Order: sequence, then structure tokens, then C-alpha cells
Amino acid sequence: MAGPKPRVIVLTKHQGQSFGFFLRVEQGEEGHLIRALEMGGAAELAGLKDGDRIIRVNGTFVDDLEHNQVADLVRKSGMTVTFHVLGEEAYNQAKDNGINLADPHSHPTQGQPTMNGVSAPAPKLKLCFLQKSSAGFGFSLKSNRGDQGIFMMDVIAGGIADKAGVKVGDRVVEINGENVEGATHDQTVEKIKASGNSIMFLLADEDTDKYYKNKRIKLGAGLATVKYLPQKPRIAEMTKGPSGYGYFLKADPKMPGHYVGEIDRGSPAERAGLKEKDRVVAVEGEEVDDCTHEELVDKIRQLGSRCCLLVVDAETDKLYKMGAASPLLYWEEIRGSLPKPSQLEPEPSPVPAPAPAPIPVPAVPAAVEESYKPKLCHLEKTAAGYGFHLNGIQGVYGQYIKEVVKGGAADRAGLEDDDIVVEVNGVNVEKSMHEEVVQTIRSSGDTLVLLVVEKAAYDYFKARGVAITPQLLGTEQTPEPCAPAITQEEQTQRSATPPVQPRVRTPSVSSTSSSDSEDVRL
Repeated sequence: MAGPKPRVIVLTKHQGQSFGFFLRVEQGEEGHLIRALEMGGAAELAGLKDGDRIIRVNGTFVDDLEHNQVADLVRKSGMTVTFHVLGEEAYNQAKDNGINLADPHSHPTQGQPTMNGVSAPAPKLKLCFLQKSSAGFGFSLKSNRGDQGIFMMDVIAGGIADKAGVKVGDRVVEINGENVEGATHDQTVEKIKASGNSIMFLLADEDTDKYYKNKRIKLGAGLATVKYLPQKPRIAEMTKGPSGYGYFLKADPKMPGHYVGEIDRGSPAERAGLKEKDRVVAVEGEEVDDCTHEELVDKIRQLGSRCCLLVVDAETDKLYKMGAASPLLYWEEIRGSLPKPSQLEPEPSPVPAPAPAPIPVPAVPAAVEESYKPKLCHLEKTAAGYGFHLNGIQGVYGQYIKEVVKGGAADRAGLEDDDIVVEVNGVNVEKSMHEEVVQTIRSSGDTLVLLVVEKAAYDYFKARGVAITPQLLGTEQTPEPCAPAITQEEQTQRSATPPVQPRVRTPSVSSTSSSDSEDVRL
């Protein structure tokens, strides 16, 4: 008999925060249960449900393990953990039918994995940069006779390797951009010694390794995440002013690549964060290393009044080259996580007369004013909650609305998917982290006032240095609250999971137990 299909859930959290749920074992119930989901927490956003059973933690079958062993596996996962879970009904039915849940072939996984509320992409290798301290790099290497590969072991908690993202069991794929999968243990050690005080590893954890081996895909830096690297490329989004963008592009035959030259004070380029000597990697996500100077200038001209550059400073450039990685990996990670902006038609621009190098980016008339306005939305909580998810990106400011429930409080108040949250109850949250905004919403009680703006409007106001406030609405009136409407279906769903009082997250893992049950907050 074919078994049930577990859901694959990937949770990520910030340093010092929890995953937003309690793990319990209860008298009269089998399995390791998900309980007390926190509103807006990683677990709730990823789609975990009250009563779900955890079958696997990071690939390890846990249904036959003790409660404290499962909790320990989750704790040791660090900032990210992968669960295979079954709903309460599917789990109990599998048990009644005597299905072996430990056999992965008896229950193939269901669809794509989910990460904090959205379908997760293919797993990624990781680039980890280590700068040696007086205590060394903080790891050792291990190889097993008969098995191919060199693996990370004895990663010291809080040490250099640990802080750089290295985990026990990671397999070494590359060192400083050179593949070492066929190297012996001694050869690998020699390469590390020859690196001196700094080294770049390309690593694959067990799940990632299996994924690409099954698909017979050759591993390389192009499949890696760059989130662990200490330096980041920068994305400069600009809208032309009366004098153009306000910077020069330099071409130097002695230095391959395209570089930013002199920048006008107070110009769109300066406001966008461009720095002199930055190397231009891409324009609108297209790599420009193979372009001539004239081709790059022409490419920027053709974009009209708006332009988005991916740039790196000298230190970041050196770091990425050390790992043989393109800075476009950063672009893809950031852009892949953000809501897609509304596509605006570029305005035609006159072709200016040629100028001697270095060539300034030419000016064109300012864009026609658009009729953009924010929205002030007044929400009244129903038994089903506010009816939306608040999404954010780890380590990046900015929150946006997702999964607005049709007919729910948020929908009736005018919220839409991908709206960017500017204010919560009159307080600007543009520079607040995700947890801070969630806590503000949680503490607002049964009413909530959000000032939001669509992505295109947000970009428009920011490019012009306009503060987004309720004054842009042209009225100081607050929308009348909508009467809460609770359908029978909403009431039934809500009663299945009793509301949980907000709790302050702490860095430690708290636990309670009784004769009837045990639970651990994770």
C-alpha cells in the first residue's frame, strides 16, 4: 500500500530567535507534534499546522526517537532546519494501516519543499570564507576509507569556521575556486596550508550532495549561496535627474572591466550608493564583462530614465574572484526573494552626440509624473486573524504583504499581495527587522492601521527622495473600520487551533513537562 506523502518544510530564523512553535509529545497521541504556532513566525509562514507530526529532521528519521533526542536535533540545526511532516489525519491513518514511515519509498515527498511560506528552490551549495585567527580556522578534516570525499569535522562552536557557515559533515568541493573532489586527504591538507591566513571553501551538506548526485549535475560555485560571505555586492537603482545620473564610466586598458569614475555630489548616483572605483558587474541583471566601453554606455542610454547597476568595490571583487564566483549570484538571491516590481515602459530618450572617454551617462528630460499614492488600511481582526502573511528577507530591511485571504480583514481593508509596509499604527517600519514589525502588529490588539504602497510607487517616491507618509493621500481622514465578518468555515478552522497568547521570543530554548506530556519551544 502506498503511504502518505510528507510535506518538506524548510525553516530559517534570525540569530537569537526561535522557529515559532512548540514540539510536544502527548499522552494518548503518537508521534512528535507541532503545537502553539506563533503568529508571523517562521513555522506558521512555512505552512506548519497545529497537530502536524515531524517524521524527519534534516533527513534523519525521528518517529522512533525520544522527545529530547528530536528536540536536540532541531537545536543543533542552527539557523535552518528541514522537516518532513505529515498532517494529523494522514499520520494516524498510516499508523492504523501499519505503513513503515521509515521507508522513504513508501511515501514520496509532496511537491516542492516550502521555505517560510513559499516554494523553495533547489538546495544550494555554500561559499564560506575563513580568515584565520590565533586559534586557527576552527575545524578538522575527515575522510573515510572506501568513500570518496573530504568532510568537515570538529567544527568549534563560535569559532572561525562555525561563524563562516561551516557545519559538521559538509563535503569539501572546492578550495579557492579549484575543484578538490578527486584529491586525497593529504593533498587537501596541503592546499589549505598553502592558502595562508585566508581560504574560500565551496561546501555541500548531505542533502544538497544527494540532490545533485541524483540529478548527475556537476557541482560548482554557480550552484552556491553567497549569503555567508562577509562582503556583499551593491544594487544601485537610479532615476535620472535634470543633469543625468551624475557619474562617469571609466575604461582603463590596464584594468579589465568597467569602473565608476567621478560622482557628482547630491546626484542620483550618489544617492543610490555608487562609489568611485566601483566595478560595474551587470546592468539590469545582465553581465557586462564582455561589453566594450562604448557598448556599455549605449546599453545604459537605451534604458531611458531608469537604470539598475550591480557593482562591487575592490575588496568584494577580490573575495568573489577568490571563490571563482560571479557577483550575479548575489543579484539572483536578492531579486529572487523580492516581489517583482510593476514593469514600467521606458521613455524614449534622444541620442546625444558622442563624447570623448571617459563618457558621462547623458541626461534626458525627467520622467512624466505618475499618479502614485500610498494606501492607509484599517483592519479589524476576526476569529481567523487579519488574513495576510507578513514576509521579509533575512538580514534585509523591508516587509511586504503576501497571501491576502479573499474576503478576509486584509482584503476588505484594501491590502494586496506585494504591498510594501511603510508604517504600522503610525510608526515608520522601513528600517525595522521582520521580528520587530511582527511584534508591533502582535501588540496592536484587535485593530491595526497599515500605511502601504505598491512596489512601483515605492521605487518612484524613493528615487525622488519623497518621504512616504499619510500626507501623500491628500486627506487626513482615516478609513472607517470594516465590520468583522466571521464565516462558519472560519470559525470551525479557528476552533481547531485555539488562539495562543503572544510570547516574547528568547535566544534560549525553554521547555516544560508534566506526567501527561512534554514540550519544547523551538
